[in-house]
Amino acid sequence: MISRYTHKNLEWIDVDSPTHEEVFSLMKEFNIHPLIADELSKPSLRPRIDSQNEMLYLILHFPAFKHSHSHAGDHRQEIDFIIGKNRLITVRYDMIDAMHKFSKDFEVSSILDKNDMGDHAGYLFYYLIHKLYKSLVHELEHIESRLRITEAKIFHGQEDRMVAVLSGISRDLLDFKRTLRTHEDVLRSLPRVGKTFFGEEFVPYLESIVDEYHKVVSILDGQKETLYDLRSTNDSLLSAKQGGVMKTLTAITFATFPPAFIAWLFSMRTEAMPLIHRADAFWLIVIGMIVSTLVTLVWFIYKKWL
Repeated sequence: MISRYTHKNLEWIDVDSPTHEEVFSLMKEFNIHPLIADELSKPSLRPRIDSQNEMLYLILHFPAFKHSHSHAGDHRQEIDFIIGKNRLITVRYDMIDAMHKFSKDFEVSSILDKNDMGDHAGYLFYYLIHKLYKSLVHELEHIESRLRITEAKIFHGQEDRMVAVLSGISRDLLDFKRTLRTHEDVLRSLPRVGKTFFGEEFVPYLESIVDEYHKVVSILDGQKETLYDLRSTNDSLLSAKQGGVMKTLTAITFATFPPAFIAWLFSMRTEAMPLIHRADAFWLIVIGMIVSTLVTLVWFIYKKWL
């Protein structure tokens, strides 16, 4: 599906899951290089930055967990950017909330005839990429909320359950970092390539995009440290709890040893067995077993082993 938005002399064309016919029509209408058009027809695995036919072409993948609409369980959302002088073309293969919000902002600017979109498509890319990185901050806020909930449960005696939860959060942060790391090479080349397309005065905007990327990475690194601390704390509490259980089980085992020994001793049938001919022998033996158990427990408590 192809959606078109215009504001003064600027045009944004947003393409959602394009068919081969739609890609072919875009290639013919905007003189897109056939190699780039071939990339647009299907998702790509790697990021890319290139220039063809006076157009800047980028591929970026954005991690998405809370705001993912993919039914395949893929937490990566790909966006292809084709930036011309007065035209921005974006191609995506999933519903992306940040782009939907940007389209609403674009429509409002067009209706109100605001003059804050800039005079070339580089500004459209700048505003859109800022909106996308802001959405990544919201994704990380969702993970931060999960970390806070997990921390509360750790200190409320649910250490064993939190092992799997912490592993899940660790996997999400790893996927987030793996996806975001691919931006670095593209963004490193962006100011140099963008300067050729849009001039020296636009370089600070491109550098601002790089700063926004590093801000997201900084938040991500902070959450990884928090996760590491929570995992260490959870492991310590879990080990202490398991140690206490083992200590209690060991004490119970030793406490039951004296009566078990007495029972085994009197199970022998010998001529000289004491108490064997007394009418109250059974109760004397039972009392002896109980007393031996109580003495053992008192000793453990005195030694603070229980």
